[in-house]
Amino acid sequence: MPELIQTYWPYLLIAFAIGLAVAWFAFMANRRTSVVSERKDVLDEGAERAQRNQALIDAPGGTATPATDPTSQGSPTGGDELTRIKGLGPKIAAKLGEMGVTRFEQIAAWDDAEIDRIDARLDRFQGRIRRDNWVAQAKLLAAGDEAGFVSEFGREG
Repeated sequence: MPELIQTYWPYLLIAFAIGLAVAWFAFMANRRTSVVSERKDVLDEGAERAQRNQALIDAPGGTATPATDPTSQGSPTGGDELTRIKGLGPKIAAKLGEMGVTRFEQIAAWDDAEIDRIDARLDRFQGRIRRDNWVAQAKLLAAGDEAGFVSEFGREG
């Protein structure tokens, strides 16, 4: 055996060096991380959306809200009773209220990007918006279509 090593030591040394190089490249290739983010920046929404939102902010409050209309059956916070939407309980309603969502009309107007934005902030309740179809429920409730709501989503409670 020692004669064999003595005879082929240059080849063994080359094989060892190649093995080290391959191991080093394999290790370094696995350490490279690529960051891929599907989150969109606020500026990606475009100017027309920003203008629409600004117009909504600047619009004068010409209609009565549940806070000013004593005949309204809204929640005491001045918005609609969002818990009427199936899958939307008091905790989620409170989170939405913190985000400024208090009316059925707001939920009914959500598009996919807005759903993703709101859903990302719902923590352990993520996925409920699409799973329970809040937008369709809100459209019916905003329109006052109680019969359509009951026929499609069942009775409340």
